[in-house]
Amino acid sequence: MVEPVDAIRAIHNAFRNDLEHIDAAALDSARGKEGLAATVERFRFFNEALVWHAHGEELAIFPVLENVAPLVAEAYVKDHRGLDAAFDELSKSYASHDPLTTARATAAFRFHLNIHLDKEDTHLYRIFTERVSLPEQGKAVGIMSSTVPQERFPEMVAWMFPLMGQDDRENMTRIWQMVMPAPAFAGAKELIKGAVGSDWAELTHRIPTL
Repeated sequence: MVEPVDAIRAIHNAFRNDLEHIDAAALDSARGKEGLAATVERFRFFNEALVWHAHGEELAIFPVLENVAPLVAEAYVKDHRGLDAAFDELSKSYASHDPLTTARATAAFRFHLNIHLDKEDTHLYRIFTERVSLPEQGKAVGIMSSTVPQERFPEMVAWMFPLMGQDDRENMTRIWQMVMPAPAFAGAKELIKGAVGSDWAELTHRIPTL
């Protein structure tokens, strides 16, 4: 059975996957390979999604956690500011049209993000699931998801679902099916269908109610 935090873990995996591709493209570009600009440029939308995610955590997850595990979230807020700085450095490096500094900045961004997400998955969200009731978890994750601007939601789905494995796609879809009003989920379902393409058949096999 899926739990609210499974949606957070799923998007964490999407972040890891996308930044791995961006970092690899930046390294290949520094080595002289051409035609990778669009992949490297994707770091801009990647960071927008990351900022929405971090803002949602600070707005909805961290205050709930503070009630059951005081001071735990403080270090993760500092991580978020570190990620902001890593993006700024990458943005400046990319603007300089220097492939080597861009590759270095992308690698640093990826290293910091992976450490941060691993800590959240194994520490922060473990405490969250063990000490916060399921209804409160669901409420917090719902508030967190609302930080994605409504008009950008189609972009978010189109970016996120191709980066997910089948298990994460299933978990995210099941959670949205549970928490969204029926008309909203009907729209989300069409966006998911468009994002996963030929993999839609596998998702409907896993979730027959689709």
